[in-house]
Amino acid sequence: MAQIQTIQVPVKGMDCAECTVHVQHAVSKLKGVESVNVLLASEQAVIRLDPTQVSLSDIRQAVASAGAYTVPENVTASAPSANFSRRIVALLAIVFAIVLSMVVLGEWLGVFRRLDELAPLPIGAAIVIVGGLPVFRNVLRAALHRQIISHTLMTLGVLAALLVGEWVTAAIVVVFMRVGAYVENFTTASARRAVKELAALSPQTARVERAGKEHQVPIAEVRVGEIVVVRPGEKVPVDGEVTDGQATMDQATLTGESMPVEVARGSRVFAATIARLGSVRVKTTRVGADTTFGRVVKMVEEAEAHRADVQRFADKFSAYYLPIVTGLAALTFLFSRNPLATAAVLVVACSCSVALATPVAMLASIGASAQRGLLIKGGKYLETLARADVLLVDKTGTLTLGQPQITDVISLHGASDSEILMLAASAERYSEHPLAEAVRVSARTHNMSLVEPQNFEALPGKGIRARINGANIALGNRQLISSADSARVAEELEGQGKTLLFLARDDELIAILAAADTLRPQVPAALVQARALGIQRIELLTGDNERAAAALAEKLGVSYRANLLPENKIQVVKDYQAQGHIVVMIGDGVNDAPALAQADVGVAMGAAGADIAIQAAHVALMREDWALVPEVLRIARRTMRIVKMNLAFAAVYNIAGLTLAAFGFLPPVLAAAAQSLPDIGILGNSARLLRHDSRPN
Repeated sequence: MAQIQTIQVPVKGMDCAECTVHVQHAVSKLKGVESVNVLLASEQAVIRLDPTQVSLSDIRQAVASAGAYTVPENVTASAPSANFSRRIVALLAIVFAIVLSMVVLGEWLGVFRRLDELAPLPIGAAIVIVGGLPVFRNVLRAALHRQIISHTLMTLGVLAALLVGEWVTAAIVVVFMRVGAYVENFTTASARRAVKELAALSPQTARVERAGKEHQVPIAEVRVGEIVVVRPGEKVPVDGEVTDGQATMDQATLTGESMPVEVARGSRVFAATIARLGSVRVKTTRVGADTTFGRVVKMVEEAEAHRADVQRFADKFSAYYLPIVTGLAALTFLFSRNPLATAAVLVVACSCSVALATPVAMLASIGASAQRGLLIKGGKYLETLARADVLLVDKTGTLTLGQPQITDVISLHGASDSEILMLAASAERYSEHPLAEAVRVSARTHNMSLVEPQNFEALPGKGIRARINGANIALGNRQLISSADSARVAEELEGQGKTLLFLARDDELIAILAAADTLRPQVPAALVQARALGIQRIELLTGDNERAAAALAEKLGVSYRANLLPENKIQVVKDYQAQGHIVVMIGDGVNDAPALAQADVGVAMGAAGADIAIQAAHVALMREDWALVPEVLRIARRTMRIVKMNLAFAAVYNIAGLTLAAFGFLPPVLAAAAQSLPDIGILGNSARLLRHDSRPN
């Protein structure tokens, strides 16, 4: 049986959505290619293929046959110099406005007509051909491959102007063709920038210990298991475990969290994070593309493959738009017999604005979100999130911290809280039970000094016994210690979903300690915001018992289902989907992985370093912060609003331009200028997504 592989092939020369369609069509026809996704933002094709039937050479030839595109031997990862910002967009708009004003003034004063009369047509035609040669070359190559691109129509407009002797008009059209091409390339490069900048954060070298000495080596030469040394101010080059030293780590590149994290022996560290203070020795567990940061970069690069429905509409629109415009130009000439009006129709038509309306906004949003610790696998999931109305939430590790904590210390016979904690923690000093750790943590929090226990005995299913300061101490559940005195207090605490530990000294019950998996502090506010953002129903799904689930659900004001297995959670998701709901599932990415994959959008909480979370979920929150949940919903709604604004603007603008041109109100010179304006408008509107906006939508 053939072994299907997925490879990533760089493709140069693409500058619009039509280019990706041409390349994708050419490569998909190769025998042995199962699927192709051509990504404009990262300039690559992700191809599933049978390597026994198709080679890289075959792919390179297919890409070349699609038009002016190439698969280079070596590709650098340097970022484009363009800066996708409001200032640059404003500068472009100012420059364009100045040029446009000069053209309008020249047309009004009749300067262009006098130039037509002064210079012979052959000289003017030569100027036009030389000036537009790069564009004409691409149009010719596309024509040889039986393809129509956006500049095909403008080239026909230039030819029409030359045929009627308006060489100055043709020259000005060429000028705006070149300006428009630059704007389109700038727009595309700007959309790529977030991805490139993210990739550039990864360190390229590492300081490795070999034979007792430190060696600076390329990251590709570092092997799993080797010790890497990270000094103050340096980036961690690998994923690994700290074996020696202490440091304060800035993990903002991975999680978006500005607060530093303290690491020491046994702590996990991740590539591209920075040691602000201290130095550490790290045992390598993952290198390069296999690190958490490497997987993040890959996921962002491939996000474009998951196209939203609105983006697919734009792609299809481009395919039909050009023939429609050609037909409209023919009708204009048939009814008006005005070659300049016909040329203006061809020149003003611009499908690139429609094609760019969605991907530029999506990529700006995905790239900016990744820098804040929000990984979104594609525009498809942004669009779905914007329409979501049901939120299903796992309990342990998602709504709660996933670690029991002592919440109540109830003294029954006058013992102080400090005495109770000292006795309990000393007795539990060497116990491995999760509740024992909760007792010890509580004692450490209160700076308790513990006593070495004697005669320690663990009683499975009941608790422990030990001798502390000459007294016999027992700590455990009702099976170990039974007392009618505690019934009312115990019932009240258990009604809150808490687990109880009964503490006895010399067979006398002296205290009750209550433990619970603590709710994350940001959850209540986050759920309120989620409802304000269109979520109509929130339901807690948990494998925990009925009493614990009911107590937490009541506290949050949500519905719940308890005692669920992973397959039960999947069925809940399916039931909601069958009712027509758009379901978002939030989990910790381990036992919730099946439900995350089944949901319309699966969101993994605290996915940094977790393979299963990044693989199963459609959105990964790199830090355990519930404030990110309403934020990602807000980002989705804002992105889709901007996409719709872009599409509406492009559609209205093109309809108005074509109408004015067809009726002779828009001469070819102004038509050429007008066709470049939508790109600047779309770029400026989409640039707003790079700015964090916390206002409710």
